[in-house]
Amino acid sequence: MGDRELRKRITRNPDIYSGKPVVRGHRLAVQHVLEMLAAGDTAESLIEEYAWLEFDDIRACLDYAERAVHVLWRHSRRTKR
Repeated sequence: MGDRELRKRITRNPDIYSGKPVVRGHRLAVQHVLEMLAAGDTAESLIEEYAWLEFDDIRACLDYAERAVHVLWRHSRRTKR
């Protein structure tokens, strides 16, 4: 699955968690997925816990986080000039 398809898996809806990025419109925030992974949960355990969740959804969350860090880094470099 390409980057574009992965990015489509992350959505925002003002009626779900006040517009926080979520996985495919479900009530599972990207932030929550990242927190569970950081706490030591595996992709497999998340998929078991959330029957609708797919491995590419987790990849999409990681891609989202990588892009967010990159944007923050670029922003911080601009503000230091």
